[in-house]
Amino acid sequence: MTNVSADPINFNLGTVFSTVADAIGEHEFLVWRDKRFTYAEFAARVEGVANHLAAAGLGCHTERPHLRGHETGQDHLGLYLRNGNEYLEAMIAGYRARVAPFNVSYRYVEEELVYLLTDSRATALVYNAEFAPRVAAIRDRLPDLRVLIQVADESGNELLPGAVDYESIVSTPAPAEGLPEPTPDDLYVLYTGGTTGMPKGVLWRQHDIFISAMGGRPFGSDTALTSYAEIAERARAAAGAMSLLMLPPFMHGAAQWAAYNIITMGGRIVIPDDVERLRPDDVLRLVERERVLSIPVVGDAMARPLADEIERGGYDLSCLISITNGGAPMSPTVRERLRAVLPHALLIDAVGSSEAGQQMNTVTTGEDKPAVFNPQSDTAVVSTELDRVLSPTEDDPVGWLARRDLIPLGYLGDEAKTARTFPTIDGVRWSVPGDKARYLPDGRIELLGRDSVTINSGGEKIFAEEVERAIAAHPHIYDVVVVGRPSERWGSEVVAIVQLAEGTSASDEELADICSRSIARYKVPKAFIRTDKITRSPAGKADYRWAKDIAMAHADA
Repeated sequence: MTNVSADPINFNLGTVFSTVADAIGEHEFLVWRDKRFTYAEFAARVEGVANHLAAAGLGCHTERPHLRGHETGQDHLGLYLRNGNEYLEAMIAGYRARVAPFNVSYRYVEEELVYLLTDSRATALVYNAEFAPRVAAIRDRLPDLRVLIQVADESGNELLPGAVDYESIVSTPAPAEGLPEPTPDDLYVLYTGGTTGMPKGVLWRQHDIFISAMGGRPFGSDTALTSYAEIAERARAAAGAMSLLMLPPFMHGAAQWAAYNIITMGGRIVIPDDVERLRPDDVLRLVERERVLSIPVVGDAMARPLADEIERGGYDLSCLISITNGGAPMSPTVRERLRAVLPHALLIDAVGSSEAGQQMNTVTTGEDKPAVFNPQSDTAVVSTELDRVLSPTEDDPVGWLARRDLIPLGYLGDEAKTARTFPTIDGVRWSVPGDKARYLPDGRIELLGRDSVTINSGGEKIFAEEVERAIAAHPHIYDVVVVGRPSERWGSEVVAIVQLAEGTSASDEELADICSRSIARYKVPKAFIRTDKITRSPAGKADYRWAKDIAMAHADA
């Protein structure tokens, strides 16, 4: 049984889960296809996988006090999986065995996989059988990769030589010496998406990420939990009350955070049957059947198809109490459509990042200005020069969105980038991932956009996300990504890649006009390029590298 001392302590993610499982083991935890697991059943499978990892010699080899922020002393376990019970089982098993799991994008081609698995120094990989050919093609280039665990799926691909079948290890008995005792210093590793550059592994202490984003500080509160006994008590009090439909892939940090938030509430996670594509009709039938209370989405890429389907009618969604958006902006048009068809549900926008955890949120009302949020007490705007914290009352308080206190240790293997992203200002260490923001006089914060996709045109800085919001206000725009491309006149010019709703049209003049209603004329795109389909990550985030290539290819058109 888990030690649930009432003394304030630091947390680790493995013990957080086992505490809840011990407290409410008979309650349902996860539903996927024809599988239903109680907390106790899930915990038993987690323990078996953890035993297998430990028996394979994986774990922690150098304790945190002997390491710098960008260094690791643990074996790393790549999670090369689509959504399913195996993702969460393997992730939590890693925490239990003191192995550091990390997310692997299932969209990566071979060269990208080699980069990621080399950069992460992965010694173990759990992967769906459908990806076995890719793993086989690169394994000889990864001398550190020595433990392969293959999850059977519909692909029917055979087990790779030297790999073990996942189901064969879920009942592995404990090694003779038992499992190691996890610590709050054990790592939580989250790779950035790499949509504007190479992915980087962000290293967190498990205690810090738990409080920052994974349920250790309940939503809407600045007060953190203080003991495992408190976690157990909260889980027992709310057991079975909360449920969440997991649309975003678990390889996206926000999905992992949402899962742990549900765990700390003793809730239930429901996964759509189809984990390769979004099928809105099936998703909404699942919401009906399982009486789901909350759906997290990532921008318009997920929210718009749901709005389309809800508007068609025929669904009883009276159970829904909230839709939470994070990771990508939701356009005002889609937000208003959801408010119209789900007037009883809260629409919550949250701001956070791999490098900062959760920072701000807002609950949508009809009078809201887009991209304006209520910051947590540990979130602020710091100066562009990174030399002071700004005040809402000063003139033009524009700078970097930042968060202090419980923040990451650094980027894996990159001391220089660690120093740049986590500077010390007036004796306090901050996380400054690169989002420009403006304080409003009332203390709220307006999010301007990621600096890496800011366009400098004619000496003016233009935030791509602000222009995207303006274009998305046109009712015929299904999706849009804005980038800059070289211009002889402007240095860089704003270009919009747009996907129109099926069967509709919009002229350049109409799109420019809708933009000019909410943004200055110099921010309006110099070109609008139509495409059949906007390329986004599986989590719904814009792929700015793809958009830049499209913009350049049409430069002379």
